[in-house]
Amino acid sequence: MIPPAQAGTAALLRRLTGAEPIETHISAVFVGREAAWKLKKAVALGFLDFSKLAARAHFLRRELEINQPFAPALYRGLVPVTRAPDGGLALDGEGEVVEWVLRMAPVPAADFLDAVAARQGLEPARLDAVADAVFAQHAALPPVAGIDAPDALRRVLAGNGTAARAAGLPEARIAALLAATEAWIARLAPVLAARAAAGRVRRCHGDLHLGNLCLLDGRVTPFDALEFDEALATIDTGYDLAFLLMDLEHRLGRAAANRVLNRYVARSGDAGLVAGLPLWLSLRALIRAHVLAQAKGAAAGLPYLDRAEAMLAPPPPRLVAVGGLQGTGKSRLARALAPSLGAAPGALVLRSDEIRKRRAGRAPEERLPAAAYAPEASAAVFAELAAVAGEALGGGHAVIADAAFLREEERAAIEAARGAAPFAGLWLEAPLPVLRARIESRRGDASDADVAVLEAAAARGVGTLRWQRLDATADPVPMARRCLGLNGDRL
Repeated sequence: MIPPAQAGTAALLRRLTGAEPIETHISAVFVGREAAWKLKKAVALGFLDFSKLAARAHFLRRELEINQPFAPALYRGLVPVTRAPDGGLALDGEGEVVEWVLRMAPVPAADFLDAVAARQGLEPARLDAVADAVFAQHAALPPVAGIDAPDALRRVLAGNGTAARAAGLPEARIAALLAATEAWIARLAPVLAARAAAGRVRRCHGDLHLGNLCLLDGRVTPFDALEFDEALATIDTGYDLAFLLMDLEHRLGRAAANRVLNRYVARSGDAGLVAGLPLWLSLRALIRAHVLAQAKGAAAGLPYLDRAEAMLAPPPPRLVAVGGLQGTGKSRLARALAPSLGAAPGALVLRSDEIRKRRAGRAPEERLPAAAYAPEASAAVFAELAAVAGEALGGGHAVIADAAFLREEERAAIEAARGAAPFAGLWLEAPLPVLRARIESRRGDASDADVAVLEAAAARGVGTLRWQRLDATADPVPMARRCLGLNGDRL
């Protein structure tokens, strides 16, 4: 409800837009044909204080500063509400400034990504676009030095514990979850501190769920970044991403979240973030649990509380390598297996073609010149693949390594990356005419291999092969799942 002191401004915005506001507990947005107007409510809620006009002006201006660089077509400017001598209110008129509002472009309700998800419109290409948008935003943000990342998470945990209890969530479960989370923070403290030192802590979006992403001119665009608490938004980029992954898994299932994770890592190279995912996903789920419980009653928050608890009990990591000639469907198989393998939101898929593109500073679908496939370049790609696989496994996360692995030394290197984790090697095979047809029909893929590359590779042979051979003429997924012992369960 809009506070009585702002009733005049609300009436003005209703007249201008012909619409009732879309409200949250801290703001009201009036959407018209030509513009949308955002009003911050004059409220004090403990974690924020918008009760004074100066504070509302400050935080609207901060919202504009944070969001406009990434959504310039959406955020148009700050406008005063003025009172004329006769007492009438106007936008940017003569007289005393009595309120401030943020002018924005109107976005159709169907173009917010939570609505797109609800109608099953987040197909694979759009999920890739979501990950690309988040990567682009994170890449543009400067690192913030001097942040004690473990201590910052402890403060987040304490605040959420208080909020969870106030929302009526079960005391015994909250106490146990807080203790388990504190143990995870202590265990991950060196990792979190190292990531902060490496520049992974930035002034991020801070509230990155599907409702805060929209389609502008067909492009996925983040908006409505958290503006009222710099500490809550100055976080590890992996923690920022985790809210989106948690929301995707809850709304659409693990496969959607897994695809976004793997596309983000393919673009950023930040495979190390998987070590923090159990902790970050659990914290994000706890936030949703108490927010829903506060708004709709304790029962509404219980599914997210279940999720928060489950995230802190991940299965152990394992390594799966998928190899074979070009066109055998390695990447399709890796994507199909990944959501069922390991901790949420499924295995990290490390694809040699994507590593090669990132090393060259290109998007996965951009073609590379022949020089990028010289022997020394390929050796560097496979060395990075093995090293990153080992890092992710060491962080407790399952990995699927997706590459041709045509040389015995490449297969030996990825097997050695397993450390103490279980390993399985899957080798896909199909007749050359089938592979030629697949390669000729391929579009928009990270692989640059053509039929000539396929035939040259087939002529060389692969040496001694000890991996499990799978017929890739038809769908190899059922056989691969049996080989890995998945049988419909996540392992």
